[in-house]
Amino acid sequence: ETTGGVIEIRLDKPDGELLGTCPVPNTGGWQSWSTFPTKIKPTSGVKTVCLVFKGPQARASTPDPLWFAQVDASSTTIWAQFKDVNPNEAEVEINVRRTVFYPDKTGVNFLTVRGFTMMHAATPWAPPTAEQVGLIGTNWSKGWIIEDCDIRYSTCVGITLGKYGDQWDNTSADTAEGYVKTIERALANGWSKDNIGHHVVRNNRIAYCEQAGLVGSLGAVFSTITGNTIHDIHMRRLFTGAEMAGIKIHAAIDTEIRGNQICRTCLGIWLDWMAQGTRVTRNLLLDNSRDLFVEVDHGPFLVDHNLFLSGASLLDMSEGGAYAHNLFMGVIDLRPELGRETPYHKAHSTEVAGLRNIPGGDDRFYNNLFVGNSGLAQYDKAAQPVHMAGNVFLKGAKPSKAEQNPVVLADFDPEIRPGPGQNSLYLGLNLDGVGTKGSPRQLVTTELLGRAKLPDLPYEQPDGSPYRLDTDYLGNKRNASNPYPGPFELSKEGKQSVRIWPVTR
Repeated sequence: ETTGGVIEIRLDKPDGELLGTCPVPNTGGWQSWSTFPTKIKPTSGVKTVCLVFKGPQARASTPDPLWFAQVDASSTTIWAQFKDVNPNEAEVEINVRRTVFYPDKTGVNFLTVRGFTMMHAATPWAPPTAEQVGLIGTNWSKGWIIEDCDIRYSTCVGITLGKYGDQWDNTSADTAEGYVKTIERALANGWSKDNIGHHVVRNNRIAYCEQAGLVGSLGAVFSTITGNTIHDIHMRRLFTGAEMAGIKIHAAIDTEIRGNQICRTCLGIWLDWMAQGTRVTRNLLLDNSRDLFVEVDHGPFLVDHNLFLSGASLLDMSEGGAYAHNLFMGVIDLRPELGRETPYHKAHSTEVAGLRNIPGGDDRFYNNLFVGNSGLAQYDKAAQPVHMAGNVFLKGAKPSKAEQNPVVLADFDPEIRPGPGQNSLYLGLNLDGVGTKGSPRQLVTTELLGRAKLPDLPYEQPDGSPYRLDTDYLGNKRNASNPYPGPFELSKEGKQSVRIWPVTR
């Protein structure tokens, strides 16, 4: 699996002066072309410029080995590199604090943290089977509000909404059975709708973290994550493992991830285990190695009105997902997972109803827009039935045989291009006539989506009220009798530019 790389712009020769770097994500295929603007140092006159292409393991942002330490009973000795800097003349900082804002005990509830700049913490690795300590974290509590903060330069994680610590931390042997035991202990330790979660994380800027922007194992249930800008996560590739993403959540039960911008990450949003009652809506994802990964979830969960603009859009190792009115610009992969049995729950609850593996399928795709190397052909091999209608496939995107009357315009180029504006980001597009082709589309509702097969539960909001997707990405009202495919309810045809960030809805 390729994940893109980086282009170094150098003066005169491959090892010449570095003028700038340009991260390049996976564009989705050998003949899938994209334009990536970048900035370079100011130059003048006629110059020879050398472009150096490097794979993901040789990113220009990956430093030389930075330091080495020896610790004995009485002292710590550090050997460090200070390239082109005299440490006796410059200011040298060593991060030794484990965290910046984190309670030393569990159950510190209903706390608001607003308007802080917090950075430079030597946070530890935060796996789902252990206590998750972030630059700021909630430590197994309820009802926090973290808003309007600038959270940067955490060695591992920016924000943690994770589990408590105990003597079983990091003892699961990296197995599904080990994590099931973690869940059983959490239930005995108060993991319920009454005691845990219900956090609000909104309008923060989270960047330059080497594991994740936000993680939450079990502690992010019944929470809302909205309006955040998350970027430059795991860009230096300092660690390996399976916990790196802009947002990585285990058990996003009745959790809403809405209106976030996530870019330049190894993986945008990763919902791992127990995404049930989850909604991922109106997010902007671009320049990621992959935008969305749903892993061993049984549903029901809803993914709607998102802009998936990276070269790889979706890795689906789950069942029971509903995808509506999204723009998919990248590759979609479907993979069963028969080797792990993972939990599903009673409605709007942490109480486990059973365990099952993932044969694949039982998904719904309605009124989405697929472009280029995207498409739903992978679902032809799904082990369980899939439900599809109202989807549009452009510029070579291929439908699934499961959809009876898809709109397929193989030679139509919608000219979709993200581009900067003044303090904002725009999307240029040309969907001339696309919305009127095919049969009238249905408005996506709880009734249309039906019930996820294994948990036998409907697609409904956390309070039990039904879904009715009658507003678009921008907050505009949809045509209920024939909604426009994709995230925008367009009122005019031809070339146009839509502001996609920031958005006031």
